[in-house]
Amino acid sequence: MKSFFFSSAALISLCAPAIAQSNFNLGAGANADESIVVSATRLAMPAAQVASSVTVITAADIEARQERSLPDALETVPGLFVEQTGGVGGQTSIFMRGANSNQTKVLLDGIDISDPSTPNDVADIGKLLTGDIARVEVLRGPQSGLYGSDAIGGVVNIVTKSGKGPLKLTGEAEGGSFDTFNQRATASGSEGDFRYSLTVDHLHAGATPVTPSSLLLPGEKRNDDFYDGIQASTKLGYDVTNNFDLGFVGHYGSSLGKITGDGFNPVTFAGFPSATQTRIATLQFDSRATGHLVTWDGRLDQTIGFGFTDAITSSADPNIGYTLSKGQRAKFDYQGNIGLVQGETLVLGAETARDSSRPGFSFGFPSGPASGITTNAGYAELDSDLGDGVHDDAAIRYDDNSRFGSKVTYHIAPAWLFEATGTKLKASFGTGFKAPALQELFGGFGANPLLKPETSTGYDAGFEQSLWGDVSGGATWFHNDIRNLIVNGPAPGFIYGNIGRARTQGVEAFIAWRPLDTLSLHADYTYTDAIDAATKLELARRPRNRLGLTGDWQALPDLSLDATLLVTGPQADIGRESGVREKIGGYTVLNLAASYRFTETWSLFGRIENATDTDYQSPDGFLRPGIGAYGGIKVSL
Repeated sequence: MKSFFFSSAALISLCAPAIAQSNFNLGAGANADESIVVSATRLAMPAAQVASSVTVITAADIEARQERSLPDALETVPGLFVEQTGGVGGQTSIFMRGANSNQTKVLLDGIDISDPSTPNDVADIGKLLTGDIARVEVLRGPQSGLYGSDAIGGVVNIVTKSGKGPLKLTGEAEGGSFDTFNQRATASGSEGDFRYSLTVDHLHAGATPVTPSSLLLPGEKRNDDFYDGIQASTKLGYDVTNNFDLGFVGHYGSSLGKITGDGFNPVTFAGFPSATQTRIATLQFDSRATGHLVTWDGRLDQTIGFGFTDAITSSADPNIGYTLSKGQRAKFDYQGNIGLVQGETLVLGAETARDSSRPGFSFGFPSGPASGITTNAGYAELDSDLGDGVHDDAAIRYDDNSRFGSKVTYHIAPAWLFEATGTKLKASFGTGFKAPALQELFGGFGANPLLKPETSTGYDAGFEQSLWGDVSGGATWFHNDIRNLIVNGPAPGFIYGNIGRARTQGVEAFIAWRPLDTLSLHADYTYTDAIDAATKLELARRPRNRLGLTGDWQALPDLSLDATLLVTGPQADIGRESGVREKIGGYTVLNLAASYRFTETWSLFGRIENATDTDYQSPDGFLRPGIGAYGGIKVSL
C-alpha cells in the first residue's frame, strides 16, 4: 500500500539516506539519523525543515566517545548545562536555556520518566545508562504546546534500539579507575513479523572521591562514593497485518549508592559533609504498549498507547533517619496524523494521566498522605509546506488538571530555506508551564494545596548556513520569561508559594567542518544570561559561557579516535558549607577515546576521562572525578 506519509520509524529507515545526500544539508557530515527529527513536530521531518532548535545524538556518537551514562552524552549539547553531584550515578540536574532543573521534560520511548513522589517531580537522568539508546533528541525552548507540563526549558526525547534482521548478539566488559567494572549484553533481530531487542547494562564505580579535602576536619578520613546500577530493557514489535502493528517497551532500573551527605550545625547554621555515608536505593519500572494503524491509503496514521511507571526510592541517612518514597504514573494517549493535502498534515492527540504518590516513611512514621492528580489533555498541530522553501508548524494544547484547573499553551515555528545559497532562517514562539509537584501540594511541611502552575513565554530566532558542502554553521538567539515560580518561603512557615520570576536569554552557536571524509570537527558555544527578575541576581548553576569541541577521526578502517573538550566559565552557586551565594571558577575538561577492531567479531577500546586531571567542583562542595583510564573488550556475533 502506498502511504501518503510514513510513520516515524519508517521514515527514518527509508528516507534518511536520501535526505542526507541532498544538496541542501546544513549538518555537514551528518549521518542519516541526524537528518531526521521527530520530537519537534511529533512527525518525522527532515531536519532542514524544522525551525525549532534540536540536537540529535546517535548511537554511533555515543559508542565512538564511549559515553556510559546519559549525562555524559548530553554534556556537549548547546543550550544545555548538565550538573552531577560527584561521580557516576550522582544526582543530576539539567538546566536548559537557563530554566530550572525540573522544567525539562524527559521522555523514554514516549514515557514520561519523572518520579511523581520526588519533591519537585524531576527526572533524575544520572542513573540512565546508554547501552540501549538508538538516538536522543534535545528540543530546546518552551514546548508545552505539544508536550504539556514540564516543557518550559525544552524536551529530552530518548529512543531505544529496535531489532531488525538476523539475530545479532553483542557483549562487552571494561574496567578502570575508581574501582570501575562495567558489563553490557544485547540481543536483537527479527523473525518473520516479530521484532525484538533486549539489553542488559551494568555499571559499577566503587571508589569515587567526591568530598573536597578542604571540607574535612583535621585528620578526618574521606569516604569515597560507591555506586552500582543495573538496567534491563526490551523493545518488541509484531506486524499483525500490513497496516496494523503492536509494540511494547519495558525499562527496568535499580541502583545502590553510598554517598557522603550533609550534616548541619544548629549553632552556626552551616552545613558540612557527614562522617557517615548515606545509603540510597532506587528501583524504577517504565513500560508502554502501543497499537499502530495506517488507513485511508496512508492518509490516516493512528497510534494508541498505555504507559505505566512505578518508582521506589529509599534513603538511610545518619542525620535524618530512614525515608521511603513511592510514585506511580498511568497514562493513556492517542495520536492521529491526517494527510489533508500534499504538504499539509494535521496532528490530533489526546491524553489522560494519573500521577500518584503512595505514603512513604520517615523515622518509621508515614511521611505524608496518599495523593494524586489527574490530567486530561488534547492538542492539535498543523504542519505545512507552503512552497518556495517555506515551512511552518503551529500547535495548540489544552490541559485540564484536577488540582489547579485548565491551561492553554501554544507554539508556532516557521522556517525559510534558500536552497541556492544553503541558507536557513528560522524562528519560534511558544508558551510553557510546569504543574506543582505532589510533594509541593500535599507533602507535609511547607506544602500548599493552592499552588498554581509555573508559566513561561519564550521565543527565538536564528539562521543556519552551509558553505562549500563540508562546512556549516549557525546561531540562534533565545529569550524566555518565567513567572509564578514555586519557591519555598519566605518566612513565616516556609510555605511554598508562586512568588518567583526569572528572565533567561542568550545565544547558541555552532560550526561543523569535515576536512576529510574520515574526519569531522564540531564546535558548540552557548552564552546564557539567567537572572532572578525580582533581585536581578544571577541564577545559580547557569554558567554564562560554555564551549564544547568534538573531533571524530576514522584514522584507519579499523581504528577510530575521538576527543571532546569542554570549557565552562564561572558560575554562581550556593556554597555547600556556607549556605550563601558564591562564585565558583570555570574549568576545562578533555576526554579521549579510541577503539580498534581486530576482526568482525573482536574489538578493543579504551578512553581517558579528564585527561588533564583538572581539579574542579560542580556544584560547589562536590568534586568531579579526576583523571581516569578505562579499557575493555567487545564481541559481536
